[in-house]
Amino acid sequence: MANLKTAPRLPDHPQPVAAELVQELKVSGHLMSLSAGLFCILHEPPAPASRQAGLPAIRISLPPNDTGGVEVTAFRPDGWLSASGDAALVRVARGPAQILVTIYEAPDQPGAAPKLQVRQLLGGVEMPAPAPAPVPPPAEKFDLLAHIQGSGDCGAKFGAWLGQQGSGNWIEGFALAPLQGFAPGDLSYQAVLGRGWLSPWVEAGQYCGSRGMALPLLGFRIRLQGAAAEAFELSASGSFVDGTDCGPVGSDETCEGEKLAPLEAMSVTLTPRLRKPGRPKR
Repeated sequence: MANLKTAPRLPDHPQPVAAELVQELKVSGHLMSLSAGLFCILHEPPAPASRQAGLPAIRISLPPNDTGGVEVTAFRPDGWLSASGDAALVRVARGPAQILVTIYEAPDQPGAAPKLQVRQLLGGVEMPAPAPAPVPPPAEKFDLLAHIQGSGDCGAKFGAWLGQQGSGNWIEGFALAPLQGFAPGDLSYQAVLGRGWLSPWVEAGQYCGSRGMALPLLGFRIRLQGAAAEAFELSASGSFVDGTDCGPVGSDETCEGEKLAPLEAMSVTLTPRLRKPGRPKR
């Protein structure tokens, strides 16, 4: 007679998920009222020693009862404000309007909650309508891409000017292509948003700035690090809508006008460094 294997008996009640697998966070929500205009909301977190797993962190979003007329764009691609200098742009076409500010903290996080700075960049009774959707960049591969007022996305090679000098049309954001054979972090950059105020660093391949938010860049800063800094020498120049120029400046130097006029054209050049000859073999 064949032996029949008995299936294992299942427990009468499924085992609950271990409590240690789930961590409760302290979450607080706030409604912020803004008038018509363009605002930048800047995150000022506690000291690095009090940070845990990227917390505290903040999200800026539209409230459930939003009736339109408000746009939110974060500088980070994932939308979080969780590090020093992280910021979001808020455009209010018709004020007053509300945005939802949600703060996430670890339950045992020491120190006070993060602080927010709200800076009004542009104001008025009503903001102009957002710019049309950006024009897709051409199929040709470029080293430098920029979103230019009235033109959309445009591209150029290293060493050439991007944007038209004397046009009065400012650059709203830009991106540099990763250098072939080097880590994306070897090439990073920032946008100048105000006097002594720069956007967070972003790596090659990421967009820095805004699209369709009517916010001009006032300059930029590009940094070479690691193996790329050993292989190339960087120089950058800028032209501004008030007719002034800046540059060439080197790696990790800010390219901006004396009066912080909007940036209308930019040029980035990478020159291969001469390798020092090695010692002759015996």
